Amino acid sequence: MPVTKDSVIERLKTVNGPDFTGNIVDLGMVSEIFIADGKVFFSITVPAARAQEMEPLRAAAERVVKAIPGVAGAIVALTAEKKGGGMEAPVPARPAPRPAPAASRPVPHAPASQSHGKRGVPGIEAIIAVASGKGGVGKSTTAVNIALGLAANGLRVGVLDADIYGPSMPRLLDIHGRPQTVDGKILKPMENYGLKVMSMGFLVDEETPMIWRGPMVMSALTQMLREVEWGRLDVLVVDMPPGTGDAQLTMAQQVPLAGAVIVSTPQDLALIDARKGLNMFKKVDVPLLGIVENMSYFIAPDTGKRYDIFGHGGARREAERLGVTFLGEVPLEMGIRESSDAGTPVVVSKPDGAEAKIYRDIAGKVWDRVNEERGAAAAAVPSIVFE
Repeated sequence: MPVTKDSVIERLKTVNGPDFTGNIVDLGMVSEIFIADGKVFFSITVPAARAQEMEPLRAAAERVVKAIPGVAGAIVALTAEKKGGGMEAPVPARPAPRPAPAASRPVPHAPASQSHGKRGVPGIEAIIAVASGKGGVGKSTTAVNIALGLAANGLRVGVLDADIYGPSMPRLLDIHGRPQTVDGKILKPMENYGLKVMSMGFLVDEETPMIWRGPMVMSALTQMLREVEWGRLDVLVVDMPPGTGDAQLTMAQQVPLAGAVIVSTPQDLALIDARKGLNMFKKVDVPLLGIVENMSYFIAPDTGKRYDIFGHGGARREAERLGVTFLGEVPLEMGIRESSDAGTPVVVSKPDGAEAKIYRDIAGKVWDRVNEERGAAAAAVPSIVFE
């Protein structure tokens, strides 16, 4: 029997609200319920000032829903979004912190692995984000080919598709089906071309719209990152959604990112948005590994003549202006698009081709930058000398 919203609501009515004042449904704390392929998604609105103490309530709601026959899983998030009706309690103002002594202040742009409150993922040596300021610049194609380039260079690589609203990895890597679980709790990543992969696209149908608010996105991302049996990986490449929203902040603030790669096209409008992404990662102390200029130029296949359709060199100039590594130029090439649509990215379908070499070179520069940041982090740690 398929799972229905009514059956979920009935079970949720057995969960008491804060201070046993009623159940969470009648108190209006439960968001719209979304069901796809036996998986149930919803959020619970709680008073902002008491959000931390409400984790047992969230866990209880998740537990009763998972117990419903036919439910394959549940993602439940807490949100302190204002809904009216007195749910929001005022949060007392905190006194401004005293400035730290100069010697104890953090080093600017220190690697995130040294940042307070960020917890790594067991077995994963480095996590890098591939991001863009706007959509349509070829970020996902770049991310998957960088991941394959890293693997071709001898590394153990995984890919996390963090674009909840528009997951691309199932199609780009020609992976179908649903991931298996370990003991019904931990997901096993899907695999192809030597990459371990997790994506929301494996959990819901391709045409199912994900109409979620920020807290749901953050909860789903956290589970896809931390509740997956990744095993031993040298690097996890995270394909970020475009822009600078909840998903980007969740990854930057909660995960020890080894660095971020920004993808842009050469024209000024794309670079304006790319700067926003660069500045966001700077503000949260994530190292900038470099900029990739995608769709950099076009070579006509019949004449061999070069056309700079979107301009040329804008990303390189921006990297120089900001003092950020320029990782390389990727041409606007029909074969890259065709191989991506076919689920056979160019690094694996034409490994000896010019475009595959470009991506492998970019991947090599990215890994060199990761190691540079590691070295800088190690050098920044003070040592204790006993005389």
